[in-house]
Amino acid sequence: QVQLVESGGGLVQPGGSLRLSCAASESILNINVMGWYRQAPGKQRELVAAITSGGNTNYPDSVKGRFTISRDNAKNTVYLQMNSLKPEDTAVYYCRAFKSGGNYWGQGTQVTVSS
Repeated sequence: QVQLVESGGGLVQPGGSLRLSCAASESILNINVMGWYRQAPGKQRELVAAITSGGNTNYPDSVKGRFTISRDNAKNTVYLQMNSLKPEDTAVYYCRAFKSGGNYWGQGTQVTVSS
């Protein structure tokens, strides 16, 4: 069982930046893929960034060039740097871990982009 704890959400103005953190309860070297997802009210949860244990990353077009996922293996933490934020980025952001035997979710952190 992997425990994931997200932090770093909050209220930011359009054009601003936030960095989200996802701390795992075990070494992320044991986790095949770490991902960030988001869910806005009335919408389906969607992937916003993923990173493999080898460091390969993947982003949808909606955030490409604005969001960056990274990992600190020593801290068992994955980050999501979000720049040039837009009101449509408003959502609850979740961390997800994929490993052999299952996948795990964090509790989510709210990001609100508004003036």
